[in-house]
Amino acid sequence: MQISIHPTAVVDQGAILGEGVVVGPYSVIDDDVAIGEGTVIGPHVHIGSGTRLGNSCRIHAGAVLAGVPQDLKYDGEKTYLHIGDRTVVRECVTLNRGTRASGKTVIGSDNLIMAYVHTGHDCVIGNHVIIANAVQFGGHCEVGDYAFVGGLSGIHQFVRIGRYSMVGGISRASLDVPPFVMAGGHDAFRYEGLNIVGLKRRGFPPERISLIKDAYRIIFQSGLLLSNAIVKVQSELPMEPEIAEIIDFFTVGSNGRKFLKPFKN
Repeated sequence: MQISIHPTAVVDQGAILGEGVVVGPYSVIDDDVAIGEGTVIGPHVHIGSGTRLGNSCRIHAGAVLAGVPQDLKYDGEKTYLHIGDRTVVRECVTLNRGTRASGKTVIGSDNLIMAYVHTGHDCVIGNHVIIANAVQFGGHCEVGDYAFVGGLSGIHQFVRIGRYSMVGGISRASLDVPPFVMAGGHDAFRYEGLNIVGLKRRGFPPERISLIKDAYRIIFQSGLLLSNAIVKVQSELPMEPEIAEIIDFFTVGSNGRKFLKPFKN
């Protein structure tokens, strides 16, 4: 398949484009950019230096990839934005590259990032994630696989959102969202139960959903301190993968440090 570049587009000689890449009108692709096979770049897109874009992605009009981090500590160091395969980036999305803290912002594969989303520096977003319109991520956020973030939500820097969880629209997410749950709220961000519909759609059997529910009943409703509740979960429930994942989320931070942070309701 041939590469197709519109005559009005500007593509630096240092950019590497895979077979079948399409670049739309008035788009600008800087040096040190790699774009995978079959990816389509719409009109008026800016792809900055340090972008590593996978195969069969779709980048819509007005998106800005690998923009300079909005961090006063950033001092021009070489950093990157990595995006996996088959991810869709809709209109006017801005994805900043990393800082020296981690060196890169990472967006996985098979994601849908809707219009006007902003992802700050050093964020890590997994695979099969849906981020609705106008969600704003601060720096260093983490989002697990198959999570959903509702539109117009603001995600505070360093917040973690676990796998298969759902954040409701217009939320002010200032606390970590554990795996498999729903959370939401603007005035008071709170736990709102399991993401049962999402889990069923992803093929979780009833017995696993019931087990996850038992774990969170202990964590959120037993009245125990979080550390004691975790001990109770470990002693009373079978250590299935989902239970181990919940425990790890509450006890180990993203860089391996011990981490105990109550999720208030």
